[in-house]
Amino acid sequence: MTKIALYKMSGEQAGEIDLNDDVFNIEVNEHVMYEAVKTYMANQRQGNQSAKTRAEVRGGGRKPWRQKGTGRARAGTIRSPLWKGGGVIFAPKQRDYSKKLPKKIKRLAMKSAFSSKVLNDEMVVLEELKLDDIKTKRMIEVLNNLNVEKKALIVTDDKNVYYSARNIKGIKTASVNTLNVYDILNYEKFIITKDALKKVEEVYS
Repeated sequence: MTKIALYKMSGEQAGEIDLNDDVFNIEVNEHVMYEAVKTYMANQRQGNQSAKTRAEVRGGGRKPWRQKGTGRARAGTIRSPLWKGGGVIFAPKQRDYSKKLPKKIKRLAMKSAFSSKVLNDEMVVLEELKLDDIKTKRMIEVLNNLNVEKKALIVTDDKNVYYSARNIKGIKTASVNTLNVYDILNYEKFIITKDALKKVEEVYS
């Protein structure tokens, strides 16, 4: 089993903890991670843009003027795309961009993301992460103790931690059941509590 340092909130090392090799020490598959990220990004798209074609624009039932003899260009409706207030040619319509990944591919992508964090020494395991009340200042102290200088993803179910961290730039909190490959790879540090680590191993082992 792979061992990793276990830290306290003060930044002191509290010992070591064993990691499940089936989850945190597999050969990183970059292609499945790419597919997982692409699927996640596609599923974030709303696809609710919409404009009206000439068939949907209100008005324009009568021919503006007769076909011949006026000296003007022939026109059949005032709602032509060539006219102000007319319809849009090839108007964009609502579209579903969502994609689905096979379960096995999704699991492999998550395991690859976890393993990449361990391999690159970007994973921090905490003995516990609990705050007595909602204090952003206290949360910043904890992050400083852990030498977090840039973006970090914190995996915990503590509500006080969530509310204390949500206003800190570059910091995001998540629970085990909301983790995704995009967030794991997008944030430089992957901070997880010992209890959350056990849940991850139960789900993905």
